[in-house]
Amino acid sequence: MSIEVSNITKTYGNQKALSNVSFKVENPEIVGFLGPNGAGKSTMMKILTTYLNASEGEASVNGFDVLKSKKDVQQSVGYLPEHNPLYLDMYVKEYLQFNASVYKTNKTRIDDVMDLTGLTSESHKKIEQLSKGYRQRVGLANALLHDPEVLILDEPTTGLDPNQLVDIRNLIKTVGKKKTVFLSTHIMQEVEAMCDRVIIINKGEIVADKKLDELRAGQEQVVIVEFDFRVEDAFLLKLPKVKSVKNTHAFVYEITFSSTDDMRSYVFDFAHDNELKILQLNQKNASLETLFRELTN
Repeated sequence: MSIEVSNITKTYGNQKALSNVSFKVENPEIVGFLGPNGAGKSTMMKILTTYLNASEGEASVNGFDVLKSKKDVQQSVGYLPEHNPLYLDMYVKEYLQFNASVYKTNKTRIDDVMDLTGLTSESHKKIEQLSKGYRQRVGLANALLHDPEVLILDEPTTGLDPNQLVDIRNLIKTVGKKKTVFLSTHIMQEVEAMCDRVIIINKGEIVADKKLDELRAGQEQVVIVEFDFRVEDAFLLKLPKVKSVKNTHAFVYEITFSSTDDMRSYVFDFAHDNELKILQLNQKNASLETLFRELTN
């Protein structure tokens, strides 16, 4: 078992940040740790990486107890904190060489992680010259430098533009084919795009632990479409397998289908047949969003 948490509680004075939290993560698996701001996500990750001690309970990473074997945990985990700490006045390759010496890692590993994270062309730039997306790549490269079995990533995609998001998502998915990735986020789309499983925490307690396949099975599919003209709900209700239609604002509609098939093609055909232009056409996982809202409101 890559990560094992049993009845972890963390208190700050009279405030309880975590309350009897328990879960297990296997290898390889990408698990999204999902919850609203202040739910306890970062606290849990700091405990798993030995930056904080729990008030009660036990946790282990790669078989090492986070309290009794801190050095072993640190050597076997790659950690990217929420606020990626970097030495901005160092060059990219210089920074990775410095950390390789700390980990006593073979220097050939530096070129490998730069290639994996797309940093080779940026290796001779100072970190302060890099965009937010490339700074995240440096943080990920550093986390991967000693080839850990477990990656713990705290809000790895926060503040990235759409292109950077796609790049970092693909990188995490590639790494997750061979390693355990435990990542925190409050953005459900990130879980949907990257993860095999979701653990939802609210007010310091685990309120759900499900495989993404379970959430997708039998889910209602919601298609969000914006036309260039108002459409009567009655016409949209004639589409196949439509359960409901909601005009959210202006010419934007949320159409709920009782089907797991991609129904966007039917909406596209409807627009074409009625000489309408589509200004946006998106899907969302109604089951995951509904579950999140119900459990965290």
